[in-house]
Amino acid sequence: MKIILQRVLQANLKIDDKLIAEINKGIVVFIGVVKEDTILEIPKQADKICNLRIFNDNNQKMNQSLMDINGDILIISQFTLYANCKKGNRPSFINVAPPEHAKKIYNEFVNYMNNKTIKVQTGQFGADMQVSLINDGPATFILETHA
Repeated sequence: MKIILQRVLQANLKIDDKLIAEINKGIVVFIGVVKEDTILEIPKQADKICNLRIFNDNNQKMNQSLMDINGDILIISQFTLYANCKKGNRPSFINVAPPEHAKKIYNEFVNYMNNKTIKVQTGQFGADMQVSLINDGPATFILETHA
């Protein structure tokens, strides 16, 4: 699993010009899944996201987590995180998990997050989505299970 976290002041997601999800201060989570990923990796990654101290405290130090600030989270599947651009000019997606497997991992990740005491919004797996966000910082972080 490759996860890109963006600390945001606000974000929204539209499909066919229809607003599907919207959050205020929190994290936008982009998730890419490879064939080797299993649901066993979800708790560690999800808990890491909730407890990662990437929000500023009163001294402007990154010392608070999503849970500390009672922030929101927007979770979006993004298979292009595993694009291989080493050869030629067209990305290869040979390492990306098949859609059925990736959707299962994505849904389990969302379900796990829904059991937390945070506001969870999601995109729609496999849809053409338009994401708007205001990156706070900017602050972007990468988590990988198979690095």
